[in-house]
Amino acid sequence: MTSGAQSPLPDPDPEAAAEAVTDPVEPADSALADRPVLVVDFGAQYAQLIARRVREANVYSEVVSHRASVEELLAKHPAAIILSGGPSSVYEDGAPALDRAILDAGVPVFGMCYGFQAMAQALGGTVARTGLSEFGNTPAHVSDTDSTLFKGQPGDQSVWMSHGDSVTAAPAGMRVTASSAGAEVAAIEDDERRLYGVQWHPEVVHSTFGQRVLENFLRNGAGIAPTWTAANVVDSLVDEVRAQVGADRVLCALSGGVDSSVAAALVQRAVGDQLTCVFVDHGLLRSGEAEQVEKDFVAATGVDLVVVDARERFLTALAGLTDPEEKRKTIGREFIRVFEQAARDVVSDRGDDEHPVKWLVQGTLYPDVVESGGGEGTANIKSHHNVGGLPDDLQFGLVEPLRSLFKDEVRQVGLELGVPEAIVWRQPFPGPGLGIRIIGEVTAERLEVLRAADRIAREELTAAGLDREIWQCPVVLLADIRSVGVQGDGRTYGHPVVLRPVSSEDAMTADWTRLPYDVLARISTRITNEVREVNRVVLDVTSKPPGTIEWE
Repeated sequence: MTSGAQSPLPDPDPEAAAEAVTDPVEPADSALADRPVLVVDFGAQYAQLIARRVREANVYSEVVSHRASVEELLAKHPAAIILSGGPSSVYEDGAPALDRAILDAGVPVFGMCYGFQAMAQALGGTVARTGLSEFGNTPAHVSDTDSTLFKGQPGDQSVWMSHGDSVTAAPAGMRVTASSAGAEVAAIEDDERRLYGVQWHPEVVHSTFGQRVLENFLRNGAGIAPTWTAANVVDSLVDEVRAQVGADRVLCALSGGVDSSVAAALVQRAVGDQLTCVFVDHGLLRSGEAEQVEKDFVAATGVDLVVVDARERFLTALAGLTDPEEKRKTIGREFIRVFEQAARDVVSDRGDDEHPVKWLVQGTLYPDVVESGGGEGTANIKSHHNVGGLPDDLQFGLVEPLRSLFKDEVRQVGLELGVPEAIVWRQPFPGPGLGIRIIGEVTAERLEVLRAADRIAREELTAAGLDREIWQCPVVLLADIRSVGVQGDGRTYGHPVVLRPVSSEDAMTADWTRLPYDVLARISTRITNEVREVNRVVLDVTSKPPGTIEWE
């Protein structure tokens, strides 16, 4: 993206994706399969989405900062390099620059939006503010449907634009292969130097043939075979964990959710009985979750599990706190302190002083990292207890084998590891648990109210067969708000609860799920009938952005 305004990318559109052609691409070189495609991040929060699309093409990818030197990039022996979008204009002071040496290194390069303009400028082309901005769905005309990028595609297609600047003159030696009303030079190609670029965002499905354009670059332009699979991911991550941990003992922060369960299964495959899983019953779980962890996961995996009852400790630490950041950080701090004591207990019980617990496994995912300010050019939206809320005097090294993966990739890895489907397909649940779904102070009474309302919502969604249709459905208790109602011919003054059903691929963007009215009616009726403290049920119909999935 350019001109300083970074528009949010849209949610994936299945209908648009279904229009993509499926003609086979040219044969590719399997020798490149173990070398990464590097996505150079020019400050776009969604650079990881490009990496995800590359992985969906069964090619391994990594995101790297635009501040990395040419030497650092080439040291990774990339099979190809993709230049992401970004919020700047290439001619602004302080704008991320592209070193021409990257384009002269003999590595195939594909520029998108800002990356396209940076490439054109570095090669001697012209980028200017023409006054012909384009945002959103835009018709584009492909002048060469036999070119490397556009082979097998129609001459006219809809693309997703987000630019205020345009390339007005292509670099010498590069062919212009597409245009739009606001960008006469909308795509350039050079097969001899294997340099390619488009003005639009092919990574979003609103660019109807975007994935095909990307795959054409990977297969035909860069010659990479589609051999990266979940099995390969598991093998690679297992090797990384073994190299990091060595002979040391490891604790895993097991919550029973998808992320920590898959992380535990992965580390167990890597180091076996060096791993002890610790489940902290902090009292912030939903109904039935503690039993699921203690029985189902242990039965399926055979892990060594230690259960710590810390309910009173967490309630005491949270007493009087209402600020969401304070609550998150307090929960994170207490988690770590409990684990530190558990580590001492594990060593003491086994009498293994020669191999102390040095590592803590956490199920951190990439969206957690981005929202905690860990993504290139992104703001700290909120702290996660396993990213931004860790104390400075942490006594463990962290093992985060899923840190670069999206949720759908984690599920694939989990299935490959043999984690039960009931756990793999469980809806996401935040590490701080119900503590951040109570707006206001967390108390034992409020937790019971929210637990009961949440259980009803989950039961009705399951009964309606909607568990796989939605990403998750947080239920939020507005504990500091009361509303007037009438129940049993009498006036009530109870709490509202909020239903937050959302659909998403990876939690980076989300839209509210259009649940059937009859399902919403059953949920509302049951909650107000069975949870006496609640007299009003409301529906959150906010997308992300501008809202986040969780309220706190």
